[in-house]
Amino acid sequence: MNIVLVSSPGLRRLEIYQSIGVRAPPLGLAYIAAVLEREGHKVSIIDAPTLELSTKETVKEIMSRNPDLVGISAVTPTVKGGYAIANMIKEEDPDIPVVMGGPHVSFMFEEALANGADYVVIGEGEETTRELVSFLEEGEGDIKGIKGLAYVDVDGYVRVNQPRPLIKNIDELPEPARHLLPMDKYTLFDKPIKIIHIMASRGCPYGCIYCTTSYFWGRRYRVRSVQKVVDEIERAMEKYKTNIVVFSDDELTLIKRWVYALVDEIKARGLDITFTCGSRVSSINPDMLRRLKSVGCTTIYYGVESYKDEDIEKIGKRIKIEQVVNAIKWTREAGIESAGSFILGFPWQTVEDMKNTVRFAKKLGVDYAQFTVATPYPGTPLYYQAVKDNLIEITDWDYYTTIYPVMRGYHFDRKVLFKLLSWAYRSFYLRPSFILHQIKRGRFKTMWDIASRAIKGYVKGKISKPEEEETYELKKPVRKVRAVAH
Repeated sequence: MNIVLVSSPGLRRLEIYQSIGVRAPPLGLAYIAAVLEREGHKVSIIDAPTLELSTKETVKEIMSRNPDLVGISAVTPTVKGGYAIANMIKEEDPDIPVVMGGPHVSFMFEEALANGADYVVIGEGEETTRELVSFLEEGEGDIKGIKGLAYVDVDGYVRVNQPRPLIKNIDELPEPARHLLPMDKYTLFDKPIKIIHIMASRGCPYGCIYCTTSYFWGRRYRVRSVQKVVDEIERAMEKYKTNIVVFSDDELTLIKRWVYALVDEIKARGLDITFTCGSRVSSINPDMLRRLKSVGCTTIYYGVESYKDEDIEKIGKRIKIEQVVNAIKWTREAGIESAGSFILGFPWQTVEDMKNTVRFAKKLGVDYAQFTVATPYPGTPLYYQAVKDNLIEITDWDYYTTIYPVMRGYHFDRKVLFKLLSWAYRSFYLRPSFILHQIKRGRFKTMWDIASRAIKGYVKGKISKPEEEETYELKKPVRKVRAVAH
């Protein structure tokens, strides 16, 4: 089959592009594409957000490729763009099957099926998509046997098949189909830098209440073999002529012996790379940090989120503030830069709690700070809590960007959050001591760009809109759901 996979554009430009100029490849689609190519299908990918395509431009590009099937991946703030694309495809050719996948539609499959999708892949997508494409191509078999799939049956009911078991051995997956991606378009701080994005693991055992990772990829942590990971890095370095690597895993350092084996393998092959990765503060130690530094680690991203253990316990992160302090100290001593994530606006917090989190970020000494607002994504415990307590005030998915407040708290309103987010960036990045430090390191312009963009985007509490704003009116699900097929 001729299959077009699409990373959906939002109806508004995502603020992460505006604030820090980051564009990263849709590795999930690239993995699915690789599996389909291995089956002999012709596959192409349209990374619409990176190419800055509107929904109309995206559909025009899709139809120009004469697809037999279109697969659309979307996150919550881009999902309405995905729905708009699905409906436009159906208007042009109702016979083209439209499949949707990703975290949002995995939990809101009824919504997706009411808004243009013929099929929804729930959870990990490679095997479900492969089986669905085979079923549609051959026209044989029983669709009820395809695990991890939601669709509308002949009686007009939404049917959800059995859940798809997680792929136990992710080494079985082929390398992502980077040759289908616009590799020269991905950026950091709006600078076109060739970067090799690597996914070494899937899943997270911790289940933080605000994060979809544990609920989409599973609570079981699955890691690829060191040899497979380094093979992929080596091949990508040769093909794309770059030694800059970003590990896209939420947590790269969970298994100590695996990390040490990775370091040893990079050294054994003599690879000259620089890389960044994410880690829990509870997973690292001074020895591990020194080893990571010795093979090119330049920056580690830590999820800190709050200044006090009480908050950390409530969000289910299972770390202690003492571990945060030690991790940042050890990282600095190892000569590695640290980036910290801090979340404002958990429902139970007070304004003073949020201010204290910002103060803690400054005192902690991280090199970069990312401040976001708690956002109730479908499928997370935070979402169900916010729905139960009637905290959500903005129901338009376009605004679920982690930068635009969509819910109130028990002790604060959304207007306060707008002001606090702007203050957080000004307070952290515009300190005289911090500015002087960045000037000495030759990074003042980069830091100024982060701060100024953030402040411009948040101070008025508005989302920047394109010249000709696109809209899509969400259709509510009306079909009944059949019991899960067994």
